[in-house]
Amino acid sequence: MEANTRSTGRLPAAFLTPGSSSFMDFLGSHAPQLLPGNRALPPMQGAVEIPHGTTIVAASFPGGVVLAGDRRATMGNVIAQRDIEKVFPADEYSAVGIAGTAGLAVEMVKLFQLELEHFEKVEGVQLSLEGKANRLSTMIRSNLGMAMQGLAVVPLFAGWDVDRQKGRIFSYDVTGGRSEEHGFAATGSGSVFARGSLKKLFRPDLTESQTTTLVVQALYDAADDDSATGGPDLARRIYPIVTVITDEGFRKLTEAECSEVVRAIHDRRLEEPDGPRAALL
Repeated sequence: MEANTRSTGRLPAAFLTPGSSSFMDFLGSHAPQLLPGNRALPPMQGAVEIPHGTTIVAASFPGGVVLAGDRRATMGNVIAQRDIEKVFPADEYSAVGIAGTAGLAVEMVKLFQLELEHFEKVEGVQLSLEGKANRLSTMIRSNLGMAMQGLAVVPLFAGWDVDRQKGRIFSYDVTGGRSEEHGFAATGSGSVFARGSLKKLFRPDLTESQTTTLVVQALYDAADDDSATGGPDLARRIYPIVTVITDEGFRKLTEAECSEVVRAIHDRRLEEPDGPRAALL
């Protein structure tokens, strides 16, 4: 986008013209080539190994929702990164966990963050949680061309609904199809195993602490059966990213807090290697 030299300011005229509250619409009108879904890809020359993020889990409790992800990124059968971050704040009251092509997923999250910030600045109010989920659905749909070439992004979105006063979870498919999940959800390569763990241990009356233990336990179970999911690494001090969203906003658990949860589960696993048969800690 070229600068408008006739303008008295430094910004191009497009930035000073009233328009849509959607940053994606603005970008699509004035610089469509910058949108990830509009980029032309070269012809595929055989299989290309690209880092992929794997398992993301979420579970709700009466006061909010917990969203967590493991730390492993893979390229085929190779571990590309052991400590990747896959869970990000979208705004004050919501968060996104990414699974799929890592580079595109991180770029999509940054664009989504900017989309929500742009809306709030233009409209003067925050977008509703339902509206945020719909905006993310549109962004995923715009990536369909890349997804058809194997560069899919499938996030998990969770947040505190200020209007309904409860935590909510939304899952997506590669076409942007959106589904609201009730209680818990999982996505990524280890989601089948994580979901089985969540289904067994979830209760609607869990406390925040118990829900945190639940999601870490689910990631532990997924890592047992899915090689692309990285379990907690006590030797390297690499723990899952765990976030909590309540009416007080987004909060990421510190390394010390995650370590405490992981070590409690690890100690219990020494007694029951195949998983706990008792209630959550």
